[in-house]
Amino acid sequence: MSGAATGSASLRPTQLLRRSRPLRALFTARLVSYAGDSLSLVALMLHVSETTGKALAVSLLLLVGDLAPSLLGPFSGALADRLNLRRLMVACELVQAAVMLVIVVTLPPLPVLLALVAIRATASQIFQPASRAAVPALVADRDLETANSTVGFGSNAAEAAGPLLAAALFPLVGLRGVLLVDAVSFLVSAVLLATLPSIPAVTQEGRQPSLLRQARSGIGYLLSVPTVRVIFLGFTAVVAFNGVDDVALLVLARDTFEVGSWAVGLLLGAVGVGLVAGYAMLSRWGTRASMPLLLIVGFGVSSLGNLLTGLAWAVAAAIALQGVRGLGLAAMDVASSTLLQRTVPPGMLGRVFGNLYGAIGVAAALSYLAGGVLLDVTSAPVTLVAAGVGGLVATGIVALRLPRAMRRKDGATTPAPTIEEIG
Repeated sequence: MSGAATGSASLRPTQLLRRSRPLRALFTARLVSYAGDSLSLVALMLHVSETTGKALAVSLLLLVGDLAPSLLGPFSGALADRLNLRRLMVACELVQAAVMLVIVVTLPPLPVLLALVAIRATASQIFQPASRAAVPALVADRDLETANSTVGFGSNAAEAAGPLLAAALFPLVGLRGVLLVDAVSFLVSAVLLATLPSIPAVTQEGRQPSLLRQARSGIGYLLSVPTVRVIFLGFTAVVAFNGVDDVALLVLARDTFEVGSWAVGLLLGAVGVGLVAGYAMLSRWGTRASMPLLLIVGFGVSSLGNLLTGLAWAVAAAIALQGVRGLGLAAMDVASSTLLQRTVPPGMLGRVFGNLYGAIGVAAALSYLAGGVLLDVTSAPVTLVAAGVGGLVATGIVALRLPRAMRRKDGATTPAPTIEEIG
């Protein structure tokens, strides 16, 4: 492996980044790109809100940036398994840079803006499974936990810093300037990714199957291998129950606790602080943990955090609980990525991650809709408790099924054959 280190012990995060130039390039590229993406999202939300005066328009902006690309998950994953990962990631960043430049120059009307945002988000959706599938080619197997935690730490820290950067840049450069910074961030990311070693697709002998057939085989593989299926369904179920938390927390702060905007910001930002702290902890000590146990604990803590937030007696307690919940979300991400990278063969890894991220996006959108209805007919505390209970039930099922699935012969040790291998 290109970035593999010598020796038998896993490396610390700083050591790994220092010794593995390819991982350092991927880490820095994601850091720059995610920071730019986060600050431009804030800018576009403010722009749409000010120019239309309608909350629905902002909701549509978020929806086309999340749900629409998620529906293409099977195909975005198939592209990652079909093409050279370095070239694919560079192309995705260049497409996003071009789209942002068009927006900067034209500041188009809402329908055109939504279409451009959808294109940019689709490129981002393709990039995600490709970047996850690339990690095992950049580091030694023993360093996967540390690598996943380190990359996750950088990405989430950048996303958390994005709104702060937007607030600082707006008075200086205005809307177009902030959007231009995002476009430049994609170009910088593309240059960094171009320095990665070539990561060619793992192809089968003979003529390559069609993209549709590869996408279908990815879904079939995901549902046929017990370990992968349990991780996929468990992760999706936990998100489907708990995805409503952002909306519920806003209502909880304003209607239940009746606090000001500063407290609302702290409550909504607490989970991000917990995420960054969780990634930092796991990048340092994650190799000592059992990944299946870490996954189950992550599911449980993230769900229990919402349940207890619904029972919280004060906004300070809710803020603390959401911070702890962020630790669980970091554990979910690192454990699921590491387990899948070690379970799934390289030629199928992109499709598995593509389907996972696509399903998570759809689950989050459904959670927004169902949770919004529940919020309207009940209250924020009831909604959060219901979300937490549902997530804990899903966690319990995963805790029962995952060990059994991993013991199956056709689980982690002998992956099921793909359609390409059969035909």
